[in-house]
Amino acid sequence: MLRYLYGAELEQFPQLRDTMFRDRADQFHRRLGWDVNIDARGWEVDEYDALNPLYVIWQGPDGRHGGSARFLPTTGQTMVNDHFTHLSAGVAFCSPFIWECTRFCLAPGAGGRVAAALMLGGGEIMRAHGIDHFVGVFDAPMLRVYRVTGAAPDVLGQSGTGRSAIGLGLWTYDPHARARLLHRAGVSSDLSDHWFQRAFGHQAAPPQALRKAG
Repeated sequence: MLRYLYGAELEQFPQLRDTMFRDRADQFHRRLGWDVNIDARGWEVDEYDALNPLYVIWQGPDGRHGGSARFLPTTGQTMVNDHFTHLSAGVAFCSPFIWECTRFCLAPGAGGRVAAALMLGGGEIMRAHGIDHFVGVFDAPMLRVYRVTGAAPDVLGQSGTGRSAIGLGLWTYDPHARARLLHRAGVSSDLSDHWFQRAFGHQAAPPQALRKAG
């Protein structure tokens, strides 16, 4: 199932929290060799996890982490503005309609269904918050995952070559992508709405509706 949790809520789900940060350590440090911090608990955490971000997390039947992604509005502190402006020609992102997506992580053995479910969750956040774009940094192997899943970004900049290349991408809200992701994730529209409503107390609405209401 998909869970939408702010950082302050993670302590209510200790097994899900612990396995998420340990799977992040496994993916980003051990498998990809990124220079990331691993604490004494074996968690991969950084300063952005302390900013009460919104997480989309796939929780397996055993209560453990299957995959996750982290979201922050670009009106506050973000990784892309702090560390990766060389990939955007020096341009910083700051808009209520652009959020940052980082730390897209899949647990060992998680398949395309989980990846699609996480992207579906990201789309539901876009619908709910009137967001036009996600911006984020990704490695070369993840670009293939995005393309296969049908949610590839526009690549704004890139450094490095081969599998070690790092790219900066911009995802545009596409209401038609939701049907594709529902199919790939094996999730019904009603079930996705139920997961979202359980977290926020309301269903996601089209961005246009939110702006008219505001």
